Order: sequence, then structure tokens, then C-alpha cells
Amino acid sequence: MSTKPLPLTTELHAYLVAHGSAPDEIVRELAEETRAVLPAEAGMRVAPEQAAFLTFLTRLVGVRQAVEVGTSTGLLSLAIARGLVDGGRLTCFDVSGEHAGVARRYWGRAGVADRIDLRVGPVADALRELPGERYLDFAFLDGDQVGYPVYWDELVPRMRSGAVIAVGGTLRAGRVLAPRDADDRAIAAFNDEVVADARVEAVMLPVADGVTLARVR
Repeated sequence: MSTKPLPLTTELHAYLVAHGSAPDEIVRELAEETRAVLPAEAGMRVAPEQAAFLTFLTRLVGVRQAVEVGTSTGLLSLAIARGLVDGGRLTCFDVSGEHAGVARRYWGRAGVADRIDLRVGPVADALRELPGERYLDFAFLDGDQVGYPVYWDELVPRMRSGAVIAVGGTLRAGRVLAPRDADDRAIAAFNDEVVADARVEAVMLPVADGVTLARVR
């Protein structure tokens, strides 16, 4: 067995997706609509294996209280909501809510709208309004990557012991190795901060554009 990572060719990626939980009609249609309304970002936001992975992970952790930062068209929030335990709640934060109508339409079709609370506005301020105790089981950060350090510092103290934080886009299409702009440099610095944070144990996975998982001690 090789210890080197396999190059993920188009054919191998298709094989990987085909041998996981297949996206249903709702996920497929939402992914298509996301590609239509967000063509520049769709490659990062609609990876089918990432949605399946988040549902699987949410079920595995037994999540009752979850937070998502960066909702957009709602594909990944739909995936998280599907994995919640009975009575579970997902609070979503989005700076603009530009695509909230798309998200709510698909949440309704999937039967998870009653599990999701979407809050629109400055995300850092909204996170500071959350209860201060350690009650969250799961958090997912996506979207505004420059804001990750602020969101991280607001969320970690609110995560119970054993809770999981998942962070999307942490490889920046490989540019973390040679940052080209301020966003690349911000993510590279954030990745260094996470691995040095004694409050968590972290691992980075090559899923979609990179997913970091951190388990809170």
C-alpha cells in the first residue's frame, strides 16, 4: 500500500462519488441551480461528496445543536440538517442572505425547514449574541474565509467537549503552499493557528477544496 496520496483524476473522482451515498433529486437540482446562480463559486460549493460527508458526520457525532457560517444557496446546511437528531436545530449565519429564497425553497422540499434558523447580517456580531455556555455539538465554517479567525474565536468557547468544528476551503485550490493574494494568505495563517490551538485536535482532509476537522477537547 502506497503512503503517497493518489492524484484525484476526473475518473477517480467520479468513482469516489459513485461509491458513496448518492445525491437525491433535491440535492442534484439544488447543485444545478447553485451552478447557475454562482458559476464562479460553484466548484467549491457543490461537491456532492462534501454534502454526503457532512450528513454522515452530523449523524456520527449525534448533533443536536449546530451552527453554520456562510449559507449561500443552502446545499450544505440542508446536508447538516438532514443529519441532526430528532429535535435538533441548525442556526445559519449569512452576511447578505442574497440567496436565502433559493435555500428556503429547497429546505422546504427536503422537509428540514423547521430545523433551520437563518440569521442575516454581520456574522461576528450575531455569533457574539449566542449563549455563552458550551452547548454546541457541531459547527461548519464556509464562505467568508478572511473572517474565519474571528468566527473561530467566537465558536470554540461555545463548543462542548467532544464537539466538532468543520472548516471548508482550507486548501484554497492548493494555493496555501504559495499564497497569491490576501485571501490565500489569510487561510494559510488560519490553518497555522488551528493546528497550534491547544483547545482542539485537528486533521485536514482533501475533500472538495479542503476540509479541516477539529475536535474540541
